[in-house]
Amino acid sequence: MSAIIDELTACSRSLVASDGPGTLYARLDEAVKTLVGHRLFTLLVVVEGGMEVERIYSSDPVAYKLTGRKLMSKTLWGDHVIRGLQPWHGRTMADIRWAFSDHELIESLGCGSCINIPVIVFGRMIGTMNVLDREHAYDDSAVATLSLFAPILTLPFAEAAKAIESRS
Repeated sequence: MSAIIDELTACSRSLVASDGPGTLYARLDEAVKTLVGHRLFTLLVVVEGGMEVERIYSSDPVAYKLTGRKLMSKTLWGDHVIRGLQPWHGRTMADIRWAFSDHELIESLGCGSCINIPVIVFGRMIGTMNVLDREHAYDDSAVATLSLFAPILTLPFAEAAKAIESRS
């Protein structure tokens, strides 16, 4: 538990620093890698009236470019995460194939498990924190740990969404 508190404290300090959200995102990436591990870490913000998400951070900007957008279509995954406001934990490549159209790229990166944590403000999802690694890399305690970090992202995600919409 001490490691989680230490990482939450470090991320909170990055939130109040004047360096901007990029510093917080990189610090959060480091915290997640330390606490649960990952091969890929991305942050997506809801834009365009809730119909799309845009990537604002990627630990692998070559494979998953910044500002890459995805349409949020009505799927069972979307029912669970977007409309149900619940984390999703895919343990195997079969789970990844079920949930994501870009599953081939995910598999090519050596990822076969995924945790998506919705970032929620007043009952509305404004983005997701996404952590991927090899098959069976995560257990339920990883989901619980990652969920503790989502509130730190609420203000930066809200500001990112405004900036994205103003340039559209």
